[in-house]
Amino acid sequence: MTIGVFDGVHRGHQELISRTVRAAAERGVPSVVLTFDPHPSEVIRPGSHPAQLTTLRRKAELVEGLGADVFCVLPFTLELSRLTAHEFVHEVLVDKLHAAAVIVGENFTFGAKAAGDVELLRTLGKRFGFVAQGAELQGLLAQEQADNDITFSSTYVRSCIDAGDVVAASEALGRPHRLEGIVVRGDGRGHDLGYPTANLSTPRFAAVPADGVYSAWFTRSSDSGRRLRAAVSVGTNPTFSGRERTVEAFVLDIDEDFYGQHVALDFVTKLRDQVRFPTSEGLVAQIDEDVARTRELLGEQD
Repeated sequence: MTIGVFDGVHRGHQELISRTVRAAAERGVPSVVLTFDPHPSEVIRPGSHPAQLTTLRRKAELVEGLGADVFCVLPFTLELSRLTAHEFVHEVLVDKLHAAAVIVGENFTFGAKAAGDVELLRTLGKRFGFVAQGAELQGLLAQEQADNDITFSSTYVRSCIDAGDVVAASEALGRPHRLEGIVVRGDGRGHDLGYPTANLSTPRFAAVPADGVYSAWFTRSSDSGRRLRAAVSVGTNPTFSGRERTVEAFVLDIDEDFYGQHVALDFVTKLRDQVRFPTSEGLVAQIDEDVARTRELLGEQD
């Protein structure tokens, strides 16, 4: 088994889970990914929940795709947070899950006040009859600075998304960053401009990219993974003095009503920053260009 929050299931997580799957196969036992919900930070320090890279359902899909047999979600409560490192190992890993081997990142901590580390896990493993391994963190060598080694982490991915660098986020994730939501009714201004948009209502803690215009793939839960090209605006619509931050997707080459549907946006690249245009005609001309660039960058849709 492996243990962690695994938000984003980035390339470092993928390597850790893959090692766990291989080790389980060698031993002839099930492979288990143990995670927590809600995020431990929100329980220990209410109001500190980090931006969420993946919903729990999406996380389960990604973990399943890596070959894990069991995706185990442990409700994270104050009571759980107060278990000592010894109690966590004995009550959760041994009594409940009967772990044969535990593979975690080398910076893994556990137990009340994060007092337990990999070395303690190895010691307790010898006592309780399981093997513990600390895996080296996966690093990404920044191309701009050859001497700057960037470690794969959920924090790094969040910082990329917060800066609007969805390309760097994709490199660390091994796939585009996905934002999910339900399509709700907007003010209808896009329709009046000739570019009707699907307005997303996103989960509370969702990691929304920085304000700007992006090229993205648009998918619907009902479409069995069929991808459609989309130009996506994130921001407050400065041309019309908007105040509420919105995520609006103009889906190319399709004229359908998406209201009420669960959809996902996979962000490919940022096209430009949000700009306030003096006239709506100037905005439409820019949207024409955004759509043309999206069509060029994404090529043929699925």
